[in-house]
Amino acid sequence: MKISSIPQLYRNLRRWQDILAVLRRYGLADWLSKLKFDFIRDWIKDDQGVPLASFSREKRIRLALTELGPTFIKLGQVLSQRPDLIGPDLAAELTSLQSELPADPPEDIRKLIEKELGKPIEELFAEFDGSAIASASIGQVHRARLHDGTHVVVKVQHPNIQSIVREDMEVLAGLATLATHIPEIEVWKPTVLVEQLSKSLKRELNFSRELQNLQLFARELKGYCGVRIPAPYPKLSTSRVLTMELLTGVPVSKLANEGPTRFNDETRQRLAKLAAEVYVEMTFIHGVYHADPHPGNVLVLDNGDLGLLDFGMVGRIDDRLRETIEEMLLAVASRDTSLLTALIKRVGNTPPRLDDSLLSIDVADLIGNYGSQPLDSFDLSGALNDVTDIMHRHQISLPPQTSLLIKMLISLEGTLGQLSPHFSLLEVMQPFFRRMWLRRLSPKRQARRVRRIYMELENLLETLPGQVSGVMQLVQEGRLDVHLAHKGLSPSVNRMVLGLLISSVFLGSSVLMAFNVPPLLFAHSPWLGIEKLSLLGLIGYAVSLLAGLRLIRAIHRSGNLDRSDSD
Repeated sequence: MKISSIPQLYRNLRRWQDILAVLRRYGLADWLSKLKFDFIRDWIKDDQGVPLASFSREKRIRLALTELGPTFIKLGQVLSQRPDLIGPDLAAELTSLQSELPADPPEDIRKLIEKELGKPIEELFAEFDGSAIASASIGQVHRARLHDGTHVVVKVQHPNIQSIVREDMEVLAGLATLATHIPEIEVWKPTVLVEQLSKSLKRELNFSRELQNLQLFARELKGYCGVRIPAPYPKLSTSRVLTMELLTGVPVSKLANEGPTRFNDETRQRLAKLAAEVYVEMTFIHGVYHADPHPGNVLVLDNGDLGLLDFGMVGRIDDRLRETIEEMLLAVASRDTSLLTALIKRVGNTPPRLDDSLLSIDVADLIGNYGSQPLDSFDLSGALNDVTDIMHRHQISLPPQTSLLIKMLISLEGTLGQLSPHFSLLEVMQPFFRRMWLRRLSPKRQARRVRRIYMELENLLETLPGQVSGVMQLVQEGRLDVHLAHKGLSPSVNRMVLGLLISSVFLGSSVLMAFNVPPLLFAHSPWLGIEKLSLLGLIGYAVSLLAGLRLIRAIHRSGNLDRSDSD
């Protein structure tokens, strides 16, 4: 441990204790669930009195993250976007993480707004409701009215959230370093996840980014009728305060409570088609999309339009990823297992010991299950979940933008299902894919691709001679070292050395016994015919016997006692 890290560890000691206590509390159910004594299992319960041992491992992880607070809730939300690392079951459980927190007192919020905007709140707003209408992990939302009569919402950060996040991120960085030494957790790449979480939190803690996203999507969807983006007010916004237009309507998550009289099947079908077209247009045409389309963030406005909320999380898709998606769809349509396997390996980070044959078998099963399904009944969420499950089993990790895109499509299909149960997202995507293929074959696209390949080749030709020259220089100077790592060789060497020592001690003890080296036992009065035994020789025999038994036991436990055990 570095000396410079000691003050940081001491500063966060109390938080370390809280985190480890919660993790230990929820981890107890792992072995408690195996006990047959119900009265012991019932000792550890949740807030509703339900024993933790009765919960699944995935649910206990979600409960632990919820109890640990805002930063760990965000960690769970980041993990929910990586089913390729943690598996679809845990990712699905973490999508239900609730980030509702108690609201801060109105006077604290007023002070923060006045400090950020530099004016008394009465000069900024004609009316300001001090009671928050929602309070999440990063901030809370208040209703207000401008002096021109416009109704707005004001999103304000919790006053102490930045210090909480900073302290928790220091602790998480330490936990991630420790977790890399645990094989079961190392496959999750904890340091990479913490780094990804840190970047995500920095973006969310800066409301200026969300304001820029609102302006970006307002421009991109300006000519799209029937879709509303809240208009931001830059003069009433800072990095910790965001003022935007109030959209009034019914969230998709609450449409079931409205009844069929207000939203009939035809209206629901129209809204679902509109939402699908907007998201496909954003993703595959503009290359930027609203990354969190869960039913609470999609509103059906009073005039029948769709309203999109919460642009703190935005995803982007580049030309290479778009081309890979096109090729994957072509591989599924043509039932080409080899091409799809190659594309999966290309888009993900493959482990060194990937079994290509097993991966090909899983991909063939995937194509067999989904390749013949008609578009109107195609299970897109199931197909995407199966793909991530395959990657999780083979430890193939996806780039963050790819995993975010998969999560967005799964969440979008769920939202569309609540709008209209019989709506098919792929039916809307099919015309866009035709446009994508035409764009891919267009001369402009091909010219841009040739230019990119030329620049990469030019850079390679410029740097390759220097790199080869550097390697040759190292060879000539004798400074080129080759390091070989022998995994699992140390125990074998130790056993061989121990065997030689045992043989040496046994041989030396035999010499001591043969030459009657003093001190001697039964030197003057023999016992049962035994006389003049060297005490040092007997001690050597005993030591070699015990060490030999220990060596035999170690070899037997390793399963390599003889040739038949090793096969």
